[in-house]
This record gives sequence, C-alpha cells and structure tokens, in this order.
Amino acid sequence: MLLTFLFLLLLLGIVGLIFIPSSQKLIMRQFALGITSAVFVSSLFLWLGFDQSTPKFQFVVDSLWLPLANINLILGVDGISLFFILLTTLIFPICLLASWSFNKGKVKPYLISFLGMEFVLLLVFTNLDLLFFYIFFEAVLIPMFLVIGIYGSRERKIRAAYMFFLYTLLGSLFMLIGIIYIYLFAGSTNYEALSVINFSSYDQKWLWFAFFASFASKVPMLPVHIWLPEAHVEAPTAGSVILAGLLLKLGSYGFLRFSLGLFPLASVYFTPFIFSLSLLGVVYTSLTAIRQTDLKRLIAYTSVAHMNLVIIGLFTGTVIGVEAAILQSLSHGFVSSALFLIIGVLYDRWHSRVVKYYGGLTYTMPIFIIIFLFFTMANLGLPGTSSFIGEFLLLVSAFEANSTACFFAAISMILGGGYSLWLFNRIAYGNIKMIGFDLSFREFMVFLPLVLGTLFMGIYPNLFFSAMHATVSNLVWVDLWL
Repeated sequence: MLLTFLFLLLLLGIVGLIFIPSSQKLIMRQFALGITSAVFVSSLFLWLGFDQSTPKFQFVVDSLWLPLANINLILGVDGISLFFILLTTLIFPICLLASWSFNKGKVKPYLISFLGMEFVLLLVFTNLDLLFFYIFFEAVLIPMFLVIGIYGSRERKIRAAYMFFLYTLLGSLFMLIGIIYIYLFAGSTNYEALSVINFSSYDQKWLWFAFFASFASKVPMLPVHIWLPEAHVEAPTAGSVILAGLLLKLGSYGFLRFSLGLFPLASVYFTPFIFSLSLLGVVYTSLTAIRQTDLKRLIAYTSVAHMNLVIIGLFTGTVIGVEAAILQSLSHGFVSSALFLIIGVLYDRWHSRVVKYYGGLTYTMPIFIIIFLFFTMANLGLPGTSSFIGEFLLLVSAFEANSTACFFAAISMILGGGYSLWLFNRIAYGNIKMIGFDLSFREFMVFLPLVLGTLFMGIYPNLFFSAMHATVSNLVWVDLWL
C-alpha cells in the first residue's frame, strides 16, 4: 500500500498542476514542491518498515495487466532498490527548490516534466517485470528530452537533446530484442520467475550483451559517453542534477539487477572486458576533465569517471564490492548533484560557465566557498565523507579480484585530486574578477540536506550496509553457486 500511495501522490501532483491556471506560477511551484516533499517523507517509511533480515521483495504490489500473456505489472522493494528510491525522492524537491527563480519558458510544462520523471523513475527502481521495466526505462527519456530541448541554456540544446535521446534509445533496442527472446524461451518476463531459470552459457552471453548495450549507454561507458557532456552543458541546472544524480544510476542499477541477477555466468565471463572498458573510461575521462574550460563539462566528465569506478565494483563478484558500488552510487548522487547546483549558483549570478572568468570568490562569497570546498573534498574522497567509504571499499574489492585493475583504478583518485583542487583554486583564490552576493537562505537550504547526507553516509555507513547486506549476499551467493 505504501508504494501505491507514493504513486498516487505523484499522479495527484501532475493532475493538480494541469488544472492550476498558468498565470499562478508561485502556486504551481509551491504545489509541486509540497507534493515532492510529501513523497520524500512518505518514502522514509519504506526504510523504517524494511525488514533487513530477508533478501525477498517487500511492499509488493501485483496488478493484472496482460494475464493471458503471463505479463503483470509487479512492484517491489529490496535492499538494492531501497536506497535508489530514497535518493530519487530526495533529489526532486531539491531540484524544484533550486529552480525556484527559473523563468525561462512556461513553468507548468517544466514542473509537470519533473513530476513525470520522478513518477517514471520510481517505477523503474521498483519494477519486477522485464517488459514493464523496459517501457519505463525508455519513458524516462521523454520528459528529460523536453527539459533539455525546451529549457536548455544555449542554441545547441536541440542537438544535445537529440544526442541524449538517440544514444540511449538505440542502445536499449538490443535489450528489447533480448526481452522478447526471454519471453519466448521462458513464457514469462517476471524477474523472480526468471531468476531461477538456468539459461545456457551461449544464451547468457548474447543476452548479456543485449542488456549491456542499453546499460552501458546510461552509465555511460566508453565509447558511448559522448552524449553526456553535451547534455549537461545544454540542460538547465535542475536537469543536470537529475542527469548526474539519478539517470546515470539507471545503468549501474540495470547491471546489478539484471546482468548479475539473470546472467551470472556471462557476467563472470565478461568481467575482464568490463574491467578494461571501465578502467579506460576512468583514466580517459579524468584526464579529459583536467583540460576543460567549461565548468559543467568538467563536472560531467568527472561523473563518467566515478560511475565507471562503480561498474568495476559491481563486477568484482564480492559482497563488499557490490555493497561499496551501491554506496558509491548513492554518494555520487549527493556529491555530483551538489557540484552541479554550485555551478548553477554561479551561472544564475553571472550567466557564464567559463572557468577563467571567475576568481577570488573567497573574499566575496565565503559561505558559498565553504560549501564548494566541502563537496570538492568529498569528490576526491576525503575521509569522513561518503565518497571515501565507497572508493576505499571499491579499491579493496578490486584488489582482491585483480590487483592490476586496482592499481589503475587508484590512479583515478590521484587524477581526481588534480582536477578537483585545481578547479577550486581557480574559483576561490586569485584576483577578484566578479562581485556578487553570497548564498541566500533558499540556496543554503538546497545544499543543507546534501551536506548532511554526505557526512552521515561517511560517518555511519553501516546503517546503509545493513539494509542491503541480505539482498547482496543472496545475489552474490547464488551467482557463485550457479
């Protein structure tokens, strides 16, 4: 019932926005923020009522959809999906609060697009049927395409929107072919039913590649990462936050849920391929980030590097590696979202994202610089922050799986320190190039939950590990047994 309540709240928000007159912009913003805040508070009860001792799906909602074809819409929550749901419900009210003064274009379609995205993302993270997963997985593209194409900041926004749409759509067509084959082979697309079916080694390998094509473009992995920097640069600030904080997690979630869950033999077989591709992505995008002059493009490349590190942890085949990858995904959702919001603060004041135009902000915006320093340190893995826990455990698990892979993965931390500290130094110190007012109360409240979440996850990660441990242990144990 709790999951149903979340979706009903969001549907109420979308319908309510439709009937509010377009001239009442403030009321629409307040209504949308109230709905997303209520959804976040309600989602916390999923965590409070979650039974950590079992790997089974909880809060299950089973709706008959195509009973004759044995295809039903089934929703459920386990230790893997729980925190992705909480991250989703937290990020959206932050985005709406951050874009409170955003007035480029009509407000109503903008707000409806964000509530629609939240609705579909929650369906993706809770879905237990492959066919419906694919439908909602692709449906996310529509509102984000509109946000980038309509509310983007520059003339290249249409090109960026089409790059985002086509890259991710074409990759997912292979997954659709795989789902059709699975249905013809097993007679069902139910995830729990398929998890006990032993596909042959040959079937697993080509099905794994079909799903890989879709998830790799979402992470994104090389060479299908080209759309991400372009989409980030052109998207409004809130759109960039959703892209980095949530949409990239669809790739890691898909790998974890389906590639590892349904095709364990193929996952082991292709682990060297994944390691090689991910390490290449980590080093290449880190080096590329160092030479960027656009603030958004720089952070976009760092997102690719961090998410490729997450993929390495997922394919180590160890409980600690998978748990660290999930925690690092959550940490990236906090830290990267905050960095894009920081860039948004600068862009709102001076309408420029070129690094060389900024300097000396320590003297004019001290509170802003303190928050910027905190998330810069979190981005490079400072002890006490969530990124340190995730990255350290990822490297430990990578060393157990392949010491060479661990060595090259560790280089990312050195490169991360290079581009993070150099960027901060150029923005915070030097000659004062622009004079502006410090963070407002609203802007400070946007960053506060992200700061607290990053600290809490870094200081007390066991609270998160304990909730996901039973599910991850069951997944890894079954994979090894098979």
